[in-house]
Amino acid sequence: MTTTITVIRGDGIGPEIMDATLNVLDAMQLGLTYEFADAGLVALEKHGELIPAATMDSIRKNRIALKSPLTTPVGGGFSSINVELRRRFDLYANVRPAKSFPNTKSRFTSGVDLVTVRENTEGAYTPEGQETSADGEIATSIIRTTRKGSERIVRYAFDLARRTGRKKVTVVHKANIMKSTSGLFLKTAREVAQQNPDIECNEMIVDNTCMQLVMRPEQFDVIVTTNLFGDIISDLCAGLVGGLGLAPGANIGTDAAIFEAVHGSAPDIAGKGVANPCALLLGAAQMLDHLALPAQAERLRAAIIATLEAKDGLTPDLGGQGNTMGFAKAIASRL
Repeated sequence: MTTTITVIRGDGIGPEIMDATLNVLDAMQLGLTYEFADAGLVALEKHGELIPAATMDSIRKNRIALKSPLTTPVGGGFSSINVELRRRFDLYANVRPAKSFPNTKSRFTSGVDLVTVRENTEGAYTPEGQETSADGEIATSIIRTTRKGSERIVRYAFDLARRTGRKKVTVVHKANIMKSTSGLFLKTAREVAQQNPDIECNEMIVDNTCMQLVMRPEQFDVIVTTNLFGDIISDLCAGLVGGLGLAPGANIGTDAAIFEAVHGSAPDIAGKGVANPCALLLGAAQMLDHLALPAQAERLRAAIIATLEAKDGLTPDLGGQGNTMGFAKAIASRL
């Protein structure tokens, strides 16, 4: 069966890591075909828009997109192209796995295997209600939490735990201080937890969560939380396992899903061929899971791990002297 996915090559190092990723996917012979679309600075230069209508149409049609990092220009336009894509397609679940990898610059080369499930469309990241007074002395931002948004993200976390054989969901909040917004999230999460008695559930205040992640990350399995807290925690978790170069992300909604590397476009090393493609490759593995190809997703992850273990073609950020495509070809050779 042939599946067409929308491919956004991105800005900065984006085209380099995307080419490397597609090289590996092609070696897997999965019957994937690619429909290329523009977004970010490349789209602005070519089409005069950060997100052209043709790109939106492609994602809407194919329902699956693989995306490299995008640069949001300073001044005017969207506050973030990534946030705008999530809002337009109602990609309410941001799923960020963090797993220990061998031969990485990390304090935890084993023992970490968790997933952060972050509410992706409301909370502190909504543009409505962000205002600065005329004299520039006062800035106001509104955090918007809904029962619907809270319920569907917590339900997604429990469903993910059950589907992937995970045993525990930790609800992260700040309801002791933010009694209205975080309080509604926690109250809703408790209701959903009662409907899922087969999965263990515990609650943790966000600041304690950060401390516990640094001290004993092995105690966590699935973390579910609100938008801002999830953004911070998921990057913290990436730091536990070697950094954003090993951090994939999935943005999942009812009608579409976008898979990505969560790091930036790194313009300082763009064109040098030294960018680490692992984050996007791991995002592609999440995409294969979503396409009901879990065995192929594990095949890809196993090839990445085997290449890291062999220290074959590693890019400079991983302590090697290899290049982007060479690293990808080393991974492909282990498929």
